[in-house]
Amino acid sequence: MKFSTFHLFHRFDGQSFRDVYDYHLRLIELAEELGFHGVRLAEHHFRDYGVAPNLFTMLAHAAARTSQIRLGTGIVVLPLHNPIHVAEEAAQVDVLSGGRLDLGIGRGYQSFEFEGFGIDLAEARDRFNESLEVILGLWTGDTFQHDGKFYRTGTEVSLVPAPLQRPHPPIHVAAVSPETVTIYAERGLPILADPAATFRKVVQAAETWRTTAARSGHTGDADLVVARSVYVAPTLERAREDQARFEAMFDRSRIFNEKSAPIDPKTGKAAQGFEYYQDRYLKGGSVSTDFRWEQLEIIGDPERVIGQIRLLRDAGFTDLLCDFGSTRPVPLEDMESVMRFFATEVMPAF
Repeated sequence: MKFSTFHLFHRFDGQSFRDVYDYHLRLIELAEELGFHGVRLAEHHFRDYGVAPNLFTMLAHAAARTSQIRLGTGIVVLPLHNPIHVAEEAAQVDVLSGGRLDLGIGRGYQSFEFEGFGIDLAEARDRFNESLEVILGLWTGDTFQHDGKFYRTGTEVSLVPAPLQRPHPPIHVAAVSPETVTIYAERGLPILADPAATFRKVVQAAETWRTTAARSGHTGDADLVVARSVYVAPTLERAREDQARFEAMFDRSRIFNEKSAPIDPKTGKAAQGFEYYQDRYLKGGSVSTDFRWEQLEIIGDPERVIGQIRLLRDAGFTDLLCDFGSTRPVPLEDMESVMRFFATEVMPAF
């Protein structure tokens, strides 16, 4: 099992944008010092929920401040971008970092962001699939030409620069539903499982991916990534107490609201292909502490946390993407302590 850290770049009250960037860049440097395998950065637009709109700019900067850790996206929202730009910028980061880029991609879901770019959320899946074809075409061919529904090159083009990793940087697709997992497993594209899905659902997703990929002839090793909220304390009692304290610090209304919900503005209902998400976001994402303790979060003392991670490893996941508290205003020194304790007490077991 490999371990990576997740960085939302959430801006809390009283923070400047530079404060947010300095905070997470320090944690990225610390992750390398502690022996984490990688980091992944989240893309968001138009609000404080995440203030890193261009992940490749941030990763290029992180590449200059690190030397070994993998640098990943988690995720690039492909429908909001021209895929040619994504292929170019990602390749440039791969070269600058010495071949350390991991590209996590997804179709997105936040209607507020899609409206800001003037893009129909109902087109997200089709735009995503076409973008993926363009990126792979540019990365794997000497020349490439495309004339699709949403994107076209107009003529044959060559990607300059080409990525350093061959045939291309690792790609992970955000997916957890059985139908979506199956689609990408048939192509041998590994998944990045949703942190808001229960243990049962992500375990099922890994099993579906492995079975489908093998049936489709993809027999090589593939890194499957699972994202989780992670917290380890010296004792179970302390972990429980801290969980309650963390919940009191978390303003859910800033994250789970009508801006987050994938709503079609023409109908006021869930956009096509997003029916699953509507209630989850409009109801405020409210779940009990017991539900989070038992079914969502990796949390507890070292023994319990190690057991939870083994469950995910045995299901077929090979990389745990750890969110150590991206939606809580935790002072830098406290966050560093949380990461150090995890690296000391948990990671050696793997």
